[in-house]
Amino acid sequence: MIAPVVGVLFDGFAYGMLLFLLSVGLSVTLGMMNFVNLAHCAFAMLGGYVTVTLMEAAGWPFFATLPIAFLAAALASVVLERVLYRRLYRASELDQVLLTIGIAFISVAIAAYIYGTIQQPVRLPSYLRGSFTVMGVSIAVYRLFLVGVSLVITLLLIAALEYTRFGAQVRAAVDNQRMARGLGINVDGTFAVTFALGSGLAGLGGALAIEIIGLDPSFALTYLIYVLIVVSMGGLGSIGGSFVAATLLGISDMAGKYYVPEIGSFLIYLVMVSLLMWRPAGLFGRR
Repeated sequence: MIAPVVGVLFDGFAYGMLLFLLSVGLSVTLGMMNFVNLAHCAFAMLGGYVTVTLMEAAGWPFFATLPIAFLAAALASVVLERVLYRRLYRASELDQVLLTIGIAFISVAIAAYIYGTIQQPVRLPSYLRGSFTVMGVSIAVYRLFLVGVSLVITLLLIAALEYTRFGAQVRAAVDNQRMARGLGINVDGTFAVTFALGSGLAGLGGALAIEIIGLDPSFALTYLIYVLIVVSMGGLGSIGGSFVAATLLGISDMAGKYYVPEIGSFLIYLVMVSLLMWRPAGLFGRR
């Protein structure tokens, strides 16, 4: 009886880490920059397609494509931030939503035009395929790899944004731009770097997600829902909150599909509603 439960917990935790990788960038941009970027998963989709293209057309190994997926999404976000997003930092949330959801729809159309509507394959290295058994529990190697990557990224982000000069500059620029400029902080540059970091992490998450959830042009809209759930449950501006929320949702979703398949994916929404009724600002929300 114990082995199936542990297996469900591990698979749910691994799925939660995948949700965390996809959502942590939005937690940074939305929570720290107060910018509603509903095109976040478009950058994740871009990272996924960059990985697929490099592997299929250029014969690159999987690991070599991951930094390029990060950089491609980060560079694309810098262009959009300078051309479009920067104009709306002080605009209403509705203006930000309308612009970014429009960009998401455009990205879906472009992906469908270039790659078609079929699922894109990815060939993992042999050492990331398969599984092994520990005390009767089957552990997929790739899921274990996702867990490790997520833990490393979590620690690096917390260290960078909470305990470095750059993190202090970001918080100062968000709280009071005029005062930050007066102190000599390059607010525009700080926001651009923060936005690039968040979008680059989305691109990395999109590349890593292909093996688990697939990749097609609907990715930018389908998984935006899950990303928003993670960010809202974790609390704006809280990386640790997003980590805990993603873990909770991943385990809930996997357990629901395994033990109560008649309600399927609905359990994840039930968990969200229950938690937000208890803590409307999220688990670790600052406001």
